[in-house]
Amino acid sequence: MTDESPFAAVDRAAEANELHRPVSFDAGVVTRPAGPGSATVHAYLHHLRAQGLDCVPEPLGIDGGVETLRFIEGEDGGQGWYHQHTDQGLASAARLLRRVHDAGAGWTPPADAVWGAPATTGGDTVFCHGDPGPWNFIWHDNEAVALIDWDFLHPAPRVDDVAYALHWFAPLRSDLHALEWHHFPEVPDRGARVRTFVEAYGDLPPFDVADAVIERIRAVIRLQQDLAARGVEPQATWVADGSIERDLEEIAWVEAHRSGLGGA
Repeated sequence: MTDESPFAAVDRAAEANELHRPVSFDAGVVTRPAGPGSATVHAYLHHLRAQGLDCVPEPLGIDGGVETLRFIEGEDGGQGWYHQHTDQGLASAARLLRRVHDAGAGWTPPADAVWGAPATTGGDTVFCHGDPGPWNFIWHDNEAVALIDWDFLHPAPRVDDVAYALHWFAPLRSDLHALEWHHFPEVPDRGARVRTFVEAYGDLPPFDVADAVIERIRAVIRLQQDLAARGVEPQATWVADGSIERDLEEIAWVEAHRSGLGGA
């Protein structure tokens, strides 16, 4: 057993991500290692931008195992937690996610498309971001203006992305995490934040919030286990450092508090 902070392992996981996916910025261009699905992501981003969306990165190219994209000004990463504390920020992220989902609906993927997560079927399938947490939005003054880091692009029901976002935006996590990780000044009214996000996204079929979030966390666990088993980094490091156990704790928290989350 160890007495270390519950956030120490998370800090190490972030360091592993930066080590294995180093990102550089120069003259308005982002350079980062390309992955197996980068060509598919670039094709999708080209489609979105052709629909008039400037809220996703402009892909510039892939060469020698490196991809380049146009830099989008604003705050992301850890600073994203602060911008989404307000209903304004929360709703803006939901509206942006809806806008992207709708704009991508007419895209025809290339025959050799490589998805960053398993494709799933169900009602109202769209091309999901797969990781729409506050850290992957670009923020200006409590307003979400862009969505970046499309490594986990895959076809799935739009509720999959919504459930993932609710887990991190509400947040459907412990009070300790809400205060110390998400930096809320006091424990938020999670049920109210769920309603704000879902209403701002708009026109979703009824779904049980707890069930949807739990299934989405389980999907994350399955993906991490698969990638780690194949030696893919940083997931191999994350799993070795206890990410699966932490995710199971998240599921237990949602189960224990499902009565306060409701349906949508």
